[in-house]
Order: sequence, then C-alpha cells, then structure tokens
Amino acid sequence: MEKKSKNVINDKQAEILSSLKKLGTQIYNQLDNGVFPTINMPSRSTENIKYDPNHRQYVLGKKTVTRSARNIRHVKPFTQMAWAALFSNELTTHRKTSTLRDVYYSAQAYNMTFKNQQESNNIITDLETATGHAREEFHIFPEERSAVFGDLTIEYTVPGYEGKTLNLSAHPDGVLVGPALTTSKFIDTSADKVIAIEKGGLFTRFIEEKVHTKHKSILVLTSGQAPRQTRYFLRRLSDELKIPVYIFTDGDPWGMHIAMVIISGSANAAHLRNLNTPDAKWSGVWASDIVKYKLPSDPLDEVDIKRLHELQKDPRYQDDPLWQKEIKIFLKIKRKAELEAYARYGLTYIVDKYLPTKLV
Repeated sequence: MEKKSKNVINDKQAEILSSLKKLGTQIYNQLDNGVFPTINMPSRSTENIKYDPNHRQYVLGKKTVTRSARNIRHVKPFTQMAWAALFSNELTTHRKTSTLRDVYYSAQAYNMTFKNQQESNNIITDLETATGHAREEFHIFPEERSAVFGDLTIEYTVPGYEGKTLNLSAHPDGVLVGPALTTSKFIDTSADKVIAIEKGGLFTRFIEEKVHTKHKSILVLTSGQAPRQTRYFLRRLSDELKIPVYIFTDGDPWGMHIAMVIISGSANAAHLRNLNTPDAKWSGVWASDIVKYKLPSDPLDEVDIKRLHELQKDPRYQDDPLWQKEIKIFLKIKRKAELEAYARYGLTYIVDKYLPTKLV
C-alpha cells in the first residue's frame, strides 16, 4: 500500500517533472547533435529587476543570460545546474524533501563540489529562474521555520499521511510551517482574519490570551523576516479562505520591511510569483503609535536612519501614503520601539486595547 502511494503522481508533480525533463532533454539533444549545450534564462541582475505596479511586486525584465558549455567559465556552473536539476528530479519523483544544507552536502556523493553553501544556493536559484518553478516545488526547503495556530482544519497530502486531518489549534506551541503544512488542503475554519506576528514572545502571548477565539483569527509567527514557505502559506490563506491578513512587527525600519516583503515580495524572488500577499496590511507598530501610546523606545542609530532613507525611495513604498507618512514620523522622532513595549501598560494591554483598534 505504501509503495502504491509513492508512485502516485499528481498534476502539480507531473508539471514539475515535465519542466525538469524539458531542461534535460534540451541538454541531451544539443549534445547528441554535437553542439555545446546552452541554457537561456532571464537575467537576475539588478538592472533587470523592475517593480510591477500591476502585480504589486518586483519582477524580472526582458533581459536574458546564456550559460554555455562553450565558455570555459560557464562549464562549472552549467554542470552544477544540470546536477541540481537531476537531484530535484529525484526528490520530486520520490516525494522526498531536502534542505538547502542537504543539497550542499548531497552534491559530494556525486563528486559535484561547491566552494560553499552560498554557491549551492545560487545554483538552485538559477534552476528556479530557468524552469519558472520555486525550489519548494522541487521539495527543497530552507532550515528556517515559523509557526501557525488557530481554528483551521487541514488535510495532509504528503506520503504516509494522505487524508489525515489536523486542527491547527491542537498544539499549544503552534504547528511548524513546513512542507507538509504548506502543501496541505484547507478543510474548514471559523477564522475571519489572519494575524502575522514578527516575534515569538508575542505569538505565545496571543495564544495564551486566546486571540484566536477573541478575534476569530489564525495566528502566524514569521520569526523575523518570513521564510518563503511562510509567505507562500500566507498567500494561500488570503486567496483560498478570502480573509484579510494583518501584520504586526517591531516599530523600526526593519520591522516595516518585514511587513513589506510579505505584501510586495522581495527583489531576490523577482523571478517567482505567489510569494506576496498584496492585500495584507501592515498594522503596527507604527511610528505614530510610539507617539500616541508613549511607548518605551530607543534612539534610531545611523544604520536605521540610512535604511529609512532607502525605504523612502523604494517603489514598493509609493503605493500607500501610510508608508511615507510613517517613515517621515520615524525620521522626525528618531525613535524605535518593540512590540513588547505595550507591556508597560500590563501584559494583556496589547490584546485587550491595542489589537481592537488595528483589526478594522
């Protein structure tokens, strides 16, 4: 019975395998015809990354790059990419998962060497660009983990767990947002909103204070900058459940950017889609909240101020006047505050008083 499960190929899996086969067939045919194999793909250079207001995220332009075995400098990365496609094909076929770290070490079993993991990661990104599919679709995931908690019943689709259901309020520490969760089916929920939270301490506090029932919400811990699979999961919650997403971060330029990457994506992932949630809302901590609530705060340092000036010029911050207004207030007051700062008014103040003013 287990063997049969492993051999079942779903439509998405078939699509991924087809894209990898197409790439491999192209290389094979070129070799068979006695020509140096080449791969053309969109350029990921800075000048080819454009902000698209229609998609509300960064996208790649029309420039392409060619990687050819004819060029001695391309031989190594060309071979590494062909191996990455082979390895991804094996993972996808057998529905096995691997971390980016595993990929780096697994290459050694094939006498395929990378000078470091960053080089390995870059080759995986090249494969994404060449095929148009995210590494997560090849079953390759980063080590980072976030968590989710709330009244959402999911049904697993991973081998060995097909058909099994779980309510995400079952574990008091939350459920890890990993491959099994991000590929699961959404069955039922009573939630009418999603609350994404940067900090683990607040995530735990919200669970303890039953925010999921008081505010009929699904709680998602981003653990700082949200990993790609978490951003994809947030997009699914928004699209499939048709409920709004509210984001709460520390009140500083780095917290702002954590929210913006969830909303409008990142330049590093300009070659991919569905990793942003365009209608999500950054709900705080705003610079104006620091003033309004007289929050304990720290002075902005030079790096913070430099970052704020960079954000002012970033096209992602141009669509909504809120962003520009809050950046100006940050620069005026030159202060920053953490989510935990609301505890000066009591442990439950952020839940009882602050959240209701933001979840509108």
